[in-house]
Amino acid sequence: MVSKVLCVAEKPSIAKAVANHLAGQAVQARNVQGETYTKNYVFQYNFPTWGPCEVTMTSVRGHLMENDFEAQYKNWNNSDPVVLFEARISTFVKEDNRGIAQNIERQARYSQYLYIWTDCDREGEHIGSEIRDIACKSNQQLRAPGRVVRARFSNIERAHIISAAGSPIPLDEAQANAVSSRQELDLRIGACFTRNLTLTLRDMVRAHGDNRIISYGGCQFPTLGFVVERYFRARNFKPETFWSIKVMRQKDDIKVNFSWARNHLFDRMMVVILFERCLTARTASVTKVQTKPTSKWKPLPLTTVELQKCGSRFLRMDSHRVMTIAESLYQRGFLSYPRTETDQFDRGMNLQSLVQKQTQSQAWGQFAQGLVNGGFSWPRNGRNNDKAHPPIHPVNFVAPNVLNAEEQRVYEFVARRFLACCSEDARGSKTEIQIQYGPEVFTTSGLTVLERNYLDVYPYDKWTSSQQLPDFREGEVFVPTEARIHEGKTSPPGYLTEPELIALMDANGIGTDATMAEHILTIKTREYVEARPRARQPRNEGDEESDAEDEPVDQPASRGGRGRGRGRGRAGRGGRGGGNARGGGTTTGVQEFIPTTLGVALIEGYENMGFEISLAKPFLRKEMELKMKAICEGRKTRAEVVAETVEQYRAVYVRTQQRLGMLRAVSMPTFKLVLLSLTET
Repeated sequence: MVSKVLCVAEKPSIAKAVANHLAGQAVQARNVQGETYTKNYVFQYNFPTWGPCEVTMTSVRGHLMENDFEAQYKNWNNSDPVVLFEARISTFVKEDNRGIAQNIERQARYSQYLYIWTDCDREGEHIGSEIRDIACKSNQQLRAPGRVVRARFSNIERAHIISAAGSPIPLDEAQANAVSSRQELDLRIGACFTRNLTLTLRDMVRAHGDNRIISYGGCQFPTLGFVVERYFRARNFKPETFWSIKVMRQKDDIKVNFSWARNHLFDRMMVVILFERCLTARTASVTKVQTKPTSKWKPLPLTTVELQKCGSRFLRMDSHRVMTIAESLYQRGFLSYPRTETDQFDRGMNLQSLVQKQTQSQAWGQFAQGLVNGGFSWPRNGRNNDKAHPPIHPVNFVAPNVLNAEEQRVYEFVARRFLACCSEDARGSKTEIQIQYGPEVFTTSGLTVLERNYLDVYPYDKWTSSQQLPDFREGEVFVPTEARIHEGKTSPPGYLTEPELIALMDANGIGTDATMAEHILTIKTREYVEARPRARQPRNEGDEESDAEDEPVDQPASRGGRGRGRGRGRAGRGGRGGGNARGGGTTTGVQEFIPTTLGVALIEGYENMGFEISLAKPFLRKEMELKMKAICEGRKTRAEVVAETVEQYRAVYVRTQQRLGMLRAVSMPTFKLVLLSLTET
């Protein structure tokens, strides 16, 4: 007897692609009643596990279910928000997903097996569990062991899909439980604090004709907190004057500038004394001339976090837009799965076959051909491997005319990054010269790039030869052409850029690689922050050279942007504007975030309550994310994590209620200013 298998993908495009790969031309597409995009694809397939089967491949559109409080808790005025920490929650099919759920029930009724084809991450496991629960409503036999399985895949290339179809695995219940616990906690915590914030400030808000909801989110507030913290660092920055000694030697018509080994000092008199000792010595002597090979390492394989950071830095797109495009390119079979923490390729992957596909490109095909012809070098290994997906890479070549402009930029970046990973490090020669001038040591260096290697395909990195140094010999004595004292000022830090914010969120466990962009979008749409292009600051004498990390690739590297130190004895970032240092001029293409008056008021209100653990800091959310990981690894249960976390936030809520006066004291004047400005416009 031929078995019936119901396959369910996470998205309609994935269902169509998988069905076409498994069935070839022998697939029938049938409409689903009441659904425009969802289809049922019917075909025959010989699964290694079950033999010849009748297959129906269909799809959902992400999560089928949603959670909400029962009806008695819907009215905000009928109960204290604190009851939401324990209120009963019901789980039900979303209104716009009822047709999809009914289709799954109908198709599952006579199926012997349910084969889940959702994305291979936590959310995918949870969506798979939702699909299973709906299918089992009409077919209890699917609850038997081995009747519900899932495919593990990271792209929708044909050979990969066929391989996945032959290797079913169980659903990961632990990951599904982690998502379920996070959903419940986000609902309870978010609803409780959002109602509390809105009700606390309600009278003043309504007085100005505004019915806005002041929302709280466990990831949203720490994300806003990072932006506000940097804002105050820039605004409250007090510049300090420093002094340094500059030495120049002109030789063979080449001006060579030597840097002081002490960098700079904040004591002018000490610098004057040291400078006079240099002048007293009259001559300087060369104490070291060293030439040694150096390299610029090729980039690591691409992760989701790195894609978001680079998209903002080089492609002039915010992280949310980059991820939306990458997801679309994945669904169309051009890229691998774009949500991964892995920065190392498995040795079993045939990377050279992927390189071969890129030889068709007019822009980088010649470089790819060089790798095929013997230039291939295995990519570097990073430190992360989520054991679920490989690094992001191109699966198939796609001609530029198939994509729109934004899609082409994202695809090109991923393709060039992959080819750079498969190339050799750039190599050069670095000469370092050290001189003794009186009691002080000065140095200079020069770089000669000998082999560009990966740089030929990866224009996002900058590494160029410096001006050639004249010949110096150890023991050589000379009178400096120029020696002087230079005065400068420390520069303020810039406002937080999107790449910097993503890095902070990643380091502090705020959200996952898949959700960081959504949290950033939330604080923008809630009008807690504003985003604007970062202004490129003019370069002043004494500034260090830029590493061009924030430059769009279609513009030449700017020398502006590196600061002159933020504290004693240290050079540091700054000079890009902050506080009173903002200026006009061209922009870098990188977005920077400035908190609105409303955003500042919310963070200051909670900060002034004086809690040991602040809602505006990342610690509570980071701890919660670690508990999610513990569920996935089997070290904690869903019930334990929900109970522990609810008690933590309940304690914070109770203390918040005791100090609401501080929140009102800070927030009320600010809200009045915000709302007055809104009514005036």
